[in-house]
Amino acid sequence: MWKKTTMFSIGRTCLRGIYSCQWNNQNKRQNRACCWFSFLSFVSILALSWMYVCFIAFNDHNDVNWLAFKTLKKWVSWYMIVMVVSAVLATYCLLLLVFGLLHLAIREPLNLHWLHKVFLILGLLSVTLGTAGFCIKWEEEWKTVYLSFQATAPFLQLGAVVALTLISWLVFQSYHRAKTAACKVFIMMTFLVVSAAVFLCPLAICSPCITSNLPPKPALVGHRGAPMMAPENTMMSFRKSIECDVVAFETDVQLSEDMKPFLMHDNGSSFLLRTTDVKDKFLGRDGGMNTNFTLQELQTLNAGEWFVRTDPFQSVSSLSKQEKMEASNQKVPSLSELLVMAKKHNVSLIFDLKNEKNSTGFQKSDSYYTTETIKKSGISQDKVIISMKFNIYFYYIFRNILVCRFLNVRILKHCFLLSVLF
Repeated sequence: MWKKTTMFSIGRTCLRGIYSCQWNNQNKRQNRACCWFSFLSFVSILALSWMYVCFIAFNDHNDVNWLAFKTLKKWVSWYMIVMVVSAVLATYCLLLLVFGLLHLAIREPLNLHWLHKVFLILGLLSVTLGTAGFCIKWEEEWKTVYLSFQATAPFLQLGAVVALTLISWLVFQSYHRAKTAACKVFIMMTFLVVSAAVFLCPLAICSPCITSNLPPKPALVGHRGAPMMAPENTMMSFRKSIECDVVAFETDVQLSEDMKPFLMHDNGSSFLLRTTDVKDKFLGRDGGMNTNFTLQELQTLNAGEWFVRTDPFQSVSSLSKQEKMEASNQKVPSLSELLVMAKKHNVSLIFDLKNEKNSTGFQKSDSYYTTETIKKSGISQDKVIISMKFNIYFYYIFRNILVCRFLNVRILKHCFLLSVLF
């Protein structure tokens, strides 16, 4: 009996020390202690929600890293840093909330230490700034978060039911300990409203997890191939995407100095800096444009070592030793190589034509050299879709007649691409 009492006393002291930083037994209650506990609960829910948003948007985290790279000219997995910080914040808030609930259970005063208050305010500011940045720079990703609830909402609702059941006894304990009728009414009304929301929310859930008629599986498009399993826009990447039964390749086309189309997403000055070893091969030319390099020069560059070294999607560990070696030796492919693969496997091709220049005639334009390459490949014309952002000369072949049209529109404003998931 003495040992049990001693252990309980030690546990009580530890809880008090962690939550209140008061190691001595002081029954003095701080002013607004309940308000700070409510604030702790609010920040915990926000931190957990923010962590969920970051987790759902992780498939597109390369967009954040790319935006940072364009500014800093250095590739760092900034999104992973945000994920780690968000996880630490959510864990801290939830642990503090659990300690607060245990304080209620053993009837200890909820005297939250001032340092915890500072951390909670900083956490709230961090989540607010993150959400604001999300809305300003990445607004379209909210659609992904909303769509994710179709898969996760039933399980989130079950988790909320379990959590509500576990803390219900603490709620009723607080109700009986409340000294005024107003406090009792507030506690009970809050509990009833939250319970009603949790138990009735399945009526608003539309999820394929709880429907009898499943919609058809969406077709997959290899966005730069399979960039999570191989270096983007390389032949290995597109071959990997074929293994996932994609219906189309999506890529980016630029023209070299000798007017030969090649595949590369980054464009403008320093376009080779992120995904090749241009700094080592062409000293002093790493800031050049696509028109400063011939196709032969481009294909001497290593376009895969960066993938194995930086591991942008944390997926390199899933590759075999042979696959890692193959990825490390990838080259910058030409459009002709991809067209051969697309024709062989009967896969469509969607591409952006980067750095399209205004020219005096169609036969001197980048579009001309690109479409000539497409013609020579022998691929069916209905298998090729061009997406461009600027005024372009575009032609298509119909009954062996070459037709030129000048379009002041974007041919394909948005391609709905599903990056290959693993």
